[in-house]
Amino acid sequence: MALRNGVLFMAGKHWAAAVRRDDGTIEVRSGKRPLVPGRDAVSRLPLLRGVSRLTESIAVLPAVRRQLGPVLPQEDPRVFAAAGAGALAGTLLRHSRHGSPAVRESVIALLTLAPALLALRDTRIAGYHGAEHKSVAASESGNPASGERKEHERCGSMLVAPLLATSVLGNVALRRLGAERNPAAVLTVGIVSVGAAVELFSWAARHGGHPLAELIKRPGLHLQRMATTSEPDEAQLEVAEAAMSELLRLEGRGLSPSPAA
Repeated sequence: MALRNGVLFMAGKHWAAAVRRDDGTIEVRSGKRPLVPGRDAVSRLPLLRGVSRLTESIAVLPAVRRQLGPVLPQEDPRVFAAAGAGALAGTLLRHSRHGSPAVRESVIALLTLAPALLALRDTRIAGYHGAEHKSVAASESGNPASGERKEHERCGSMLVAPLLATSVLGNVALRRLGAERNPAAVLTVGIVSVGAAVELFSWAARHGGHPLAELIKRPGLHLQRMATTSEPDEAQLEVAEAAMSELLRLEGRGLSPSPAA
């Protein structure tokens, strides 16, 4: 993921991050990824394995912040304010009784997401996001990062469309069953929604060229082109490559890893 002033990469067992400090220096930090207990068994269970992967990725963030300070994109005041405004608008609309549940949930999902995406557009974070993708592609192809595309098919933004779809379906089901205020039902639907979205994301990544896979990927790629990435400058690429070099060192790999973008 892109940071406010740098890049974070995660692979099988490690994470590595690099940031550009105000004095122009690059600071690199790294460590081991926290792993879910029993992950080998969980990795064979559809739905739960997706939640497990996402949990492991999120669990890295506190360590990154401890070592590098307030560098997470959510801590950017503009992004934070936009996300808060979207969440508030979604909450107000959820208490409305106008329109069908499916339409209302779809609008809520878009309202929750859109302000944060617009806040990211053409920011330094978007440039580092592009640098992140170029560095991953370069490590896989062996070509210079500057010549690679700023969009990447394994970016977390590819999860947005599947997650919106599964969340809308889950919330509509809760409303139809009258269980939207039942904590256990809400938690169950949330886990299933996230797990199903990750399954769709993973399936599409493995079946490049399949019409359905390309359809699943299309919204995420459009999001990257329009809002979440921009062409990085040389300084941003230098930071991304520093993080990638550290990750490759820790993973003991050559020039063709498949780190999580």
